[in-house]
Amino acid sequence: MTAAAFDAVVVGGGPRAVAVVERLTARHPAGAPPVRVAVVDRVEVGAGATWRTDQSPLLLNNTYSAHTTIYTDDSTPMTGPVTPGPDLITWARESSPPPDRPAWVAEEAAELRPWSYPSRRIQGVYYREQLARAEAAGRVAVTRVVGTAVDLVRAPEGTRTVRLADGRGLTGRVVVLAQGMVQAKRSPRVRSLVAAAERHGLVYIEPGMPAERDWDLVPAGETVLVAGLGANFFDVVALLTEGRGGGFEPAGDPARPARLRYLRSGREPRLVAGSRRGLPYRSKATYPTGFPPRYEPRFATRDWFERVAAVPGQDFRRDVWPQLAREFAWAHLATLLTHRPDALVPGAAEEELLDRLRSAERAEEVDDVVAGAVAARWALSVERLDRPPAPGPVSGETWRRWVREYVDDELDAMHAPLTHPRNTVNRAMAAVRGPVRRLVTRGALDGGSVARDVDGWFTALGLALASGPPPHRTARVLALIDAGVLELLGEDASVTYEDGAFVGRSAVRREAPVRARAFVETRMSKGIVTHTDDPLLDALLRRGRARLHHWPSEQGPPVSSGTLDVTPDGFHLLGADGVADERVIVLGIPAEGVQPGSAIGATPGTPSPLLA
Repeated sequence: MTAAAFDAVVVGGGPRAVAVVERLTARHPAGAPPVRVAVVDRVEVGAGATWRTDQSPLLLNNTYSAHTTIYTDDSTPMTGPVTPGPDLITWARESSPPPDRPAWVAEEAAELRPWSYPSRRIQGVYYREQLARAEAAGRVAVTRVVGTAVDLVRAPEGTRTVRLADGRGLTGRVVVLAQGMVQAKRSPRVRSLVAAAERHGLVYIEPGMPAERDWDLVPAGETVLVAGLGANFFDVVALLTEGRGGGFEPAGDPARPARLRYLRSGREPRLVAGSRRGLPYRSKATYPTGFPPRYEPRFATRDWFERVAAVPGQDFRRDVWPQLAREFAWAHLATLLTHRPDALVPGAAEEELLDRLRSAERAEEVDDVVAGAVAARWALSVERLDRPPAPGPVSGETWRRWVREYVDDELDAMHAPLTHPRNTVNRAMAAVRGPVRRLVTRGALDGGSVARDVDGWFTALGLALASGPPPHRTARVLALIDAGVLELLGEDASVTYEDGAFVGRSAVRREAPVRARAFVETRMSKGIVTHTDDPLLDALLRRGRARLHHWPSEQGPPVSSGTLDVTPDGFHLLGADGVADERVIVLGIPAEGVQPGSAIGATPGTPSPLLA
């Protein structure tokens, strides 16, 4: 294809690109010549890399099916018209599929319920078909281009040209950058591990999207070290167990009905997994109505957040975290008061506990309030909600006993979603992490504190508690622990290459390090562009056509967010000289510092940065 003229060129073919086309369709007058749009993606136009439709059905979305749409409603503030359209569930129930829909979609669509968790591939089909639906309205003409964008240059008459790796050029009046969850270049550490594996015949699966890795390389029956216990961990475990013929059945435990038994295939590896936290993400729960009830904060209320937002340059640890700690402690205590009063010491009363929490000025004092009110079994540390109960090394037997207790706690919480304090704390986190992010956007927090305390700690805590896997996924991981197929290495885990093998250690277990011929990293970049492997963004940053966004700090120089800097109104790309390019718009995750919530898909009835 030679250089072609378009009204807009969209780089990135996932849900943000679909939303752009849908919004153009909604705004463009009927009867006028269609808007000419080129959408380019390196994997699949309409689905993008995350939602590619050729990936395994074992790779799931951790969001309810009913919480996915690409269409606006009255909840999203915007200037254009509201245009209704099918959300994922409505689409799945449509009776007249297009002729090019894959055969497997009908089976998966029939199993979807509003509270179920769709595969990523079926969600990709949904996005792809909504792109076709928008185009069918006749107001936008879409040219789909599969290729890798490597550069963006100025062209005649104020246009911009996107250069592709194969030499093609796409020229448009406006370019929209919507690459989504861009990944990182290989770090020096990753390069050294790749080289060691190649030299010594080892297996190393480096960080990245699970759908883009070759899992057949992981040997069956051998010990395999795993780094990372977040969202991707559950996908990888599924691929290496269910994906290799393993199965699950009810364990028949009357005390814990959610407990499963793993049925070995003989082709699964033995996994030894660790992370900084030492624990997998907490599970979501299955609720009687399908969805969790709304959590109403007692301490970190909307009014309190508004008061905090009015004061610029605050310190998260000093000015925000103590109130959040009180909230989490109260979520825990209130559930026990209502549903498990025998867990509290005699005489513990609601108003007295509230008064004591109000008087607690530090997280340690909040922990003391809880410890003084409950039996030891129900004590908690608000700063270790996502970690084992106490830091420091313990014997192997002590660690294994604690892991068994952890498994039972997760199973208990899954079986009693409304009466177990673990779930209430998770819902409390889900209620407050969005307002915390808005404090960042409104400048209420000092840049140094944002980098150190929010992005460096609290965001990960929020993910671990409120963005966990579907409950059936957790039940299966716990069954693998019971079966000895999966072992938790411990907190502050590390894996290095030493003397012809990968070696795993943790700060918890005193036992000998674990040696293995295979090492899997389940982590991936969260869209940070500082060292991105996206060639287009990398080129823009190197040439000064783009710059990094920074938060101001009274504690020192401005602090980089690791994302692109754009204008706050039109999201126009800012160059190193501070001048905005009004022909280039950046949407989504690579501009998260200015567009909070960009990593979250659009939900019906909820304001969405993706659609505004």
